[in-house]
Amino acid sequence: MSYKQAHDEMGTPIKDVTISSKAPTSFLGDKHSEFIAAYGSKKDYKYEYAMTEYLRMSGIYWGLTAMDLLGKLHNMDKDKVVQFVKDCQHDCGGISASNGHDPHMLYTLSAVQILTLYNKVDAINVNKVVDYIKGLQQEDGSFTGDKWGEVDTRFSFVAVACLSLLGRLDEIDVDKAMEFVLKCMNYDGGFGCLPGSESHSGQIYCCVGMLSIIGRLHHINADLLGWWLCERQLPSGGLNGRPEKLPDVCYSWWVLASLKIIGRIHWIDKKKLETFILACQDDETGGFSDRPGDVVDPFHTLFGIAGLSLLGSFPDKIKTVNPVFCMPEETLERIRLHPQILS
Repeated sequence: MSYKQAHDEMGTPIKDVTISSKAPTSFLGDKHSEFIAAYGSKKDYKYEYAMTEYLRMSGIYWGLTAMDLLGKLHNMDKDKVVQFVKDCQHDCGGISASNGHDPHMLYTLSAVQILTLYNKVDAINVNKVVDYIKGLQQEDGSFTGDKWGEVDTRFSFVAVACLSLLGRLDEIDVDKAMEFVLKCMNYDGGFGCLPGSESHSGQIYCCVGMLSIIGRLHHINADLLGWWLCERQLPSGGLNGRPEKLPDVCYSWWVLASLKIIGRIHWIDKKKLETFILACQDDETGGFSDRPGDVVDPFHTLFGIAGLSLLGSFPDKIKTVNPVFCMPEETLERIRLHPQILS
């Protein structure tokens, strides 16, 4: 991989990457499912697997969702996964990244998403999960990630998404939660992690997703925000998270999902973005990396696949993804049709 210095219309230098003529141009679905299935079991991945224990629950969610979008979820060990999630729930109701770790809001959502994919939410104590999330809402409507008190708009999304999947959204003060998120809106239409913080594509996804779930998208200036998000596309076709940064496959999710939610996804050059995403595949091992030629991992593999799904690419190989929850639409439709599965 090499970096190049492009320029915008005003002559300002732009950081970007050069895509090799040898980069993949077709979707390597079978190789990606093999990569995910083998992750953690092959010798080559044992070090990485051991070193990522602190985010294991999210790692499982990334891998399983990628497999489900590829129609290969049945290749994973359902019973083993469900038992792992069950073992990570604490007495307080929260769920941790792995055994022996503290519970956290982020891993609680990943756990609920995993169990929702498998239709096994009843494997955990749902009432305790709800109590845990309720206990993390602050007076101003914000949420902390855990008992240590960090506040971030990511946790506002996580709380609302988790309770929505569980059919228990009415357990928190939704109006106050919305008020806090709106305080984090900036003059450019974007959102930061706290009031006054810089707009960032990841935070925008969280805030837009949260407002979508509670039905308050009308508070967003869709044209202004859509313009900011589309400015994230670089000459290579890739998307970055904020100005002056290199493109990264994961923003094919954070940026595109936000544009999809606000109805502005058609403002992106889809063909150029598809080319960039496909170039981030490893045609030997399978999997996606952040940029062409870098090392692949499950995180970027999920968001590369999900980004292609949002673009409508390869519909015969990739299921339709929900832009709010990053799960197959068919899974969420099952919940809508059969809400009793969460009771």
